[in-house]
Amino acid sequence: MARVTAAGAGEAMYALVERLYPLCRSITGDGVRATLGIVGEYVPLRVHEVPTGTRVLDWTVPQEWNVRDAYVADAAGRRVVDFAASNLHVLGYSVPVSATLPLAELRAHLHTLPDQPSLVPYRTSYYEPQWGFCLAQDTLDALPDGEYEVRIDSTLADGHLTYAEHVVPGQVADEVIVSCHVCHPSLANDNLAGIAVATFLARALGEGTPYYTYRFLYAPGTIGAITWLARNAERVGRVKHGLVLACAGDRGPLTYKQSRRGDAEIDRVLRHVLAASGRPHRVTEFTPYGYDERQFCSPGFDLGVGSLTRTPYAGYPEYHTSADDLDLVSPEAMADTLAVCREALGVLDRNRRYLNLSPYGEPQLGRRGLYDSLGGRSDARQAQMAMLWVLSLSDGEHSLLDVAGRSGLHFDTVAAAARALEGAGLIKA
Repeated sequence: MARVTAAGAGEAMYALVERLYPLCRSITGDGVRATLGIVGEYVPLRVHEVPTGTRVLDWTVPQEWNVRDAYVADAAGRRVVDFAASNLHVLGYSVPVSATLPLAELRAHLHTLPDQPSLVPYRTSYYEPQWGFCLAQDTLDALPDGEYEVRIDSTLADGHLTYAEHVVPGQVADEVIVSCHVCHPSLANDNLAGIAVATFLARALGEGTPYYTYRFLYAPGTIGAITWLARNAERVGRVKHGLVLACAGDRGPLTYKQSRRGDAEIDRVLRHVLAASGRPHRVTEFTPYGYDERQFCSPGFDLGVGSLTRTPYAGYPEYHTSADDLDLVSPEAMADTLAVCREALGVLDRNRRYLNLSPYGEPQLGRRGLYDSLGGRSDARQAQMAMLWVLSLSDGEHSLLDVAGRSGLHFDTVAAAARALEGAGLIKA
């Protein structure tokens, strides 16, 4: 497995998105398995199959859905709506149908976007048996009255819900969850870019030995996270931090949605990293709508899990349409998202509380060679101030992130000062 480097990471992630894009995914089925099979070529996965009917918290694992073909054909046999052309054309979880209907009757089963007439919408009906097709309003407007053959070759039967995990072992058993959803069909940004960034983040972390144990979850939205929480109740206490990745590849600025707590460590880390980076960005308050942060943050679990996107869900006109395609995402945007993730988890991994071992008055730094070690550094003044701040706030209560926030210094500068002071025997973790 090639080592992850900054150069080429964006192109490699884009190539992964390209491979995954044609697959028809849903909350269950062979499309999810095929997706995880490809991801498994990049990082080893432990795949879980949970049977239909399994009770998971207040939900039940649904029947498994698979679709082989679907179309609407006119009287001449020409497919005017064709699943083979785009897997968005079939309503997700459609029950099988084979019939001939007049257009007036068929219209009740056709979904369009009148305000975006050239685009095909993404629609589903997971928990109510229906069938239908999605198409451009322009296509519908061009259809003449008459009889149409409709066929959906699908199965909805007892099977399994599939999700996968990849674990990067750490120095401690405490865990950080990184989650992405694998349930959308051909949507490049809202789905695949998050999968790609998560995968390459896992590879990057695996190149070293992080402090925390990192658990990457590849699961269908909502029901997948709920299933994982139900099956891992004994592990939840180990989860100290978490991040949900989605919409990770468009060209908009980064957006961090805070956890329900609002002051969780992951929230403070992302606020610091984004502000210190100088990138255009937004930090938003938690809302109980969106991606799986709302499951991890539900009151019974109350985990410190936030969500990182570029343009948030429903915030860009291509969202849940056929325009969320390979042109919407870019290697540069995914590389930028990955870089922020790596920096944020690097801060999280190094954030410690220290105890000053010489707390009575300011210790003499010069005779320990600490000032000499700064000679020639362009940031010598900042490094010196960082040492003084770390000594001042190393009371066992304040973390290095607290020091960075209080002092206005970059976390890396503070962490370097802490390493120097620890090496001189003046503080201990």
